[in-house]
Amino acid sequence: MEYLKLFTTSELSTILKKRPKETKFGEHIMLLPDFDNIYEQLLKMDVSYVLFGIKEDVGVFANYGNTGACEAWDATIKVLLNIQSNVNTHAKKVAVLGCLDFEKYQNKLETLDQNKKKDIQKARKLVSKIDESVTYLVSQIVSAGKIPIIIGGGHNNAYGNIKGTSLALKKPINTINFDAHHDFRAEEGRHSGNGFSYVYAEGFLKNYFIFGLHENYTSDTIFKTINKLKSIQYNTFETIKITQNTDFTSEMELGLNHIEKKHFGIEIDCDAIQNTPSSAMTPSGFSANEARQFVHYFGAHENASYLHICEAAPTPENETQVGKLIAYLITDFIRAHEGH
Repeated sequence: MEYLKLFTTSELSTILKKRPKETKFGEHIMLLPDFDNIYEQLLKMDVSYVLFGIKEDVGVFANYGNTGACEAWDATIKVLLNIQSNVNTHAKKVAVLGCLDFEKYQNKLETLDQNKKKDIQKARKLVSKIDESVTYLVSQIVSAGKIPIIIGGGHNNAYGNIKGTSLALKKPINTINFDAHHDFRAEEGRHSGNGFSYVYAEGFLKNYFIFGLHENYTSDTIFKTINKLKSIQYNTFETIKITQNTDFTSEMELGLNHIEKKHFGIEIDCDAIQNTPSSAMTPSGFSANEARQFVHYFGAHENASYLHICEAAPTPENETQVGKLIAYLITDFIRAHEGH
């Protein structure tokens, strides 16, 4: 694969901070030796989860957002590999594949201006190319009977996650999206705000649940559209946390009822987690612990088929905190799924 950069033993040894009488997560993970036939290699590996990153924020740029999502993978892997390996973290069940590194496209962004329509259209064409790589890699992992855990990039990559999983399983899948935004915008060229609308229109996504929509950032047009479609359900952040007409746990149950009968993906947009550095950081959102509970609740279901954590945009000052948050979410998912 053109954009896949395999995670190597030399990278692992650079990152790993060993301590006497302790065993770190990174000491027990599996790595792929080479690029030759990833599907065949994964098929032979005694692992359940395949972790990879996506280094791009082209989709965010193409949606007029703030870039930085390309940094999430590096921030996460530094932390994750140095947590403890113990009976609760299941490191031996994990293969770290590496990342899809779209440096070529990132460099092109530097020549584009978000205020120019032509430049936005150019970025949206690049997103379609990113879609192809993500779709292919996810389909290879799922076809090999493993569960992808995808870290970083914009929410545009939900498209490739859903399509890739659907193609591997040869049927449409369901998805739950923990997000302040619906990402169901018009099919106007690909970007981070319309991954779900595209994949829904193409028939790869069946039932879709949006968890925690922010009422201030959802247009009347979108409310009218999604209210007409029985296969799309949602709740709002305001009804759960502000007016408290309902509660977090019962809303998770409602979401699960909508998606549990088919294989489903779990999408976590860091924009929904309060004060988390992201492309659209919010001062009002769910807590990190609520995000963890959410991942655990849905990850425990046998039909949970992938986890995607996106839109986090760490800077050098906060990358350790962002990496810790994402590492918690990854291990929460694995812990829950191992116990299902």
